Amino acid sequence: MKKIKFILSICLAVFSLSACSDFLDEKAKGILTTEEVKDAYEDALIAAYSSLGNDHYDVPLSLWPYGTVRSDDAYKGGSGTQDIAVFHFFEVSNNITTEFGEVDRLWYQCYVSISRANSAINAISSAGDFEGKEAKIAEARFLRGHFYFLLKILFKYVPYVDETTPITDYGTVSNRALTNDALWQKIVDDFKYGVDHLPVKQPEVGRPDKYAAAAYLAKTYLYKAYRQDMENSNAVTSINSDDLNNVVTYADMVIASDYDLEEDFAYNFLPGKYENGIESIFAVQYSGEDGTKFGRVNFGDLLSVPMKLGCCDFLKPSQTLVNAFSTQDGLPVDNYNTNESGYAEKNDPRLFHTVALPGLPYKYNEELIYENDWNRSPDTYGYYASLKENVDPTCDCFVEMAPFYANTKNRIVIRYADVLLMKAEALIELHRAEEARTLINKVRNRAKNSTIFVFYALDKINISLYKAEGWNESSARKALRWERRLELAMENGRFFDLVRWGIAEEVMNEYYSDEQSRRNYYVGAHFSANKHEYLPIPEQQIKFSKYLYKQNVGY
Repeated sequence: MKKIKFILSICLAVFSLSACSDFLDEKAKGILTTEEVKDAYEDALIAAYSSLGNDHYDVPLSLWPYGTVRSDDAYKGGSGTQDIAVFHFFEVSNNITTEFGEVDRLWYQCYVSISRANSAINAISSAGDFEGKEAKIAEARFLRGHFYFLLKILFKYVPYVDETTPITDYGTVSNRALTNDALWQKIVDDFKYGVDHLPVKQPEVGRPDKYAAAAYLAKTYLYKAYRQDMENSNAVTSINSDDLNNVVTYADMVIASDYDLEEDFAYNFLPGKYENGIESIFAVQYSGEDGTKFGRVNFGDLLSVPMKLGCCDFLKPSQTLVNAFSTQDGLPVDNYNTNESGYAEKNDPRLFHTVALPGLPYKYNEELIYENDWNRSPDTYGYYASLKENVDPTCDCFVEMAPFYANTKNRIVIRYADVLLMKAEALIELHRAEEARTLINKVRNRAKNSTIFVFYALDKINISLYKAEGWNESSARKALRWERRLELAMENGRFFDLVRWGIAEEVMNEYYSDEQSRRNYYVGAHFSANKHEYLPIPEQQIKFSKYLYKQNVGY
């Protein structure tokens, strides 16, 4: 088992979400004041790092209910629609209210994490001159940027507080004090500081380096480029070329580094020696045997374990997603969504790395065949399971914490393939489609060669590269969007991609229409533009601000 060094120091910073509903309405148990930590800035920084894994199955910082279940890639799963009903409402875009406790706690969790980062910045700044001071500040600013990025894609308009804002004043900062673009710029500033001050290589795993900051900066510029600046609309009104050029610049910085694609797609989602590999640019580090009862496990993602192995069979790949992997002459199929069950005759190999399919080995274990009876509610949610975040139960990284089963495998936040596709997307929108084809094909070629672990499905695999003939800006954009879906499926970014591209209403309502015949609970599901792109600002937070915070459009 791996042991993550910084975990041993977080006992001063542990907090309980269950005791909190209002955002910092009283002194939070997990926040250290500057005075308490100015002589121990590393402890303050470690407390900020610990926030990356301080989630819960109904407040997951991986955002699986919000980035995957809310998209066309997955069903909620569980025992039925009433099992964590809030996530069901997001799945069908119905009955979403401003009073959901899960959303309130997610907001609170992110701001506790931001407050820890701010405390670390102040502690480091107050510690006097020492070698590497700017790099330590850059680590804290990277973490702050990460949590603001999560808040931004979830809520759009959020209050921005930094190290100069007293904690007692947090509730006095309006969530509309900054424009949409200005708030993105604040996040840009944190990651740009990281690019300028973080080392090329960190001596300890789990800490971001210069290239992690560059990758996240490219990602932030990509979202910033798609302007949604109208007061009462979430429509994309334009795409800013300066931001796109910055995506290319910082993606190129990563591409010129020692990071690269793994030889096999599977390596990104396996534990032990495969973790923190050449493709993993930044990852949340989990651990076992660290002096705690269960270890630092992936508590936010443990619900997706199939019932045969433990609990609780959430996050179920949709039939639409399985169909999306089908190929004709090795390329995606336009009229792809025709199978009512099962998978196509020929498929992209990434299907077998992403989705557990009945009759095939579970997580590449030939002695453990995934069967229909592993499913908790097949009449409601079907027979597929999510693979990427899960592990082979024979691994010593599989942790029993009855009734749940967790694991200590890292969760990658940004990987190299994503950076290649971010650059490709920017190039397409900059009218440089042919350059993008090379990048997309590089990702597809790796997928083509990722068959060592899925040799049992070779007769079901056919994947080809895109040719220059017929390649233009329109076909390139379509190919890029397909590639992001297939490469990053079930990694909790699909919904945010749809919103960034301004096509969430179109895609989701088509999905609801297609899925009604497969899942009857989709009858009546409807995605409303200028509402469902973002979560509502939690009512508890609006009350905490004495109604200073302004509710998002549509709620």
